[in-house]
Amino acid sequence: MQRKFAIIGHRAQSSGKLNLNDLAGSGGRIDVLARAVNTALFRSHGIRDDTCVMLHLLGGPGPSRRICFEGKNVRGVRPDERAVSGYIAKALKEPVPTIGQIVELQAGLWHSGGGLEQTLHEWSREGTRIFTLDADGAQLEPYIGECESIGFVLSDDLPFSEDDLMAMENISKVSLGKSWLQGHSCIAILHHKLDGN
Repeated sequence: MQRKFAIIGHRAQSSGKLNLNDLAGSGGRIDVLARAVNTALFRSHGIRDDTCVMLHLLGGPGPSRRICFEGKNVRGVRPDERAVSGYIAKALKEPVPTIGQIVELQAGLWHSGGGLEQTLHEWSREGTRIFTLDADGAQLEPYIGECESIGFVLSDDLPFSEDDLMAMENISKVSLGKSWLQGHSCIAILHHKLDGN
């Protein structure tokens, strides 16, 4: 089953020089996004080839940018926040592509303009069943067998914004329990559930 994760970085820097020594502060919590990439892509030994992660950098300066890590094609990425952030920094030095234009930075790593709405449109067109996480949502397990491609939308350290909620108004909600968890922890739990089926 193909797995996709859309991570929203509300304050994440979308252009310019990224300070790798201050990912949490000046980077706009790029550390949270890098942690999500690590958890989504890496096993104990190797990379998940069934997973891709779409980061949404909305914090400016300039237009929003999406960066995609594709597990089946990406090469040379190491499982630590600084290394992943280095790849993000490489993208931030490039002009933001127009919405709908995909520019490959290297094998398995590309970027494009746009935000969550664009990603959800693309995933829907590809036949991906999309969910967001909500403590009051339904159980995930009944849906698992129905999906060849499944996608999840997660936020950074901030709640979903009104714009996020509007873009997701027709998306099903699933629950991982009543406690609020960090995004990378949710990703680990989702992988565990999907691996077991």
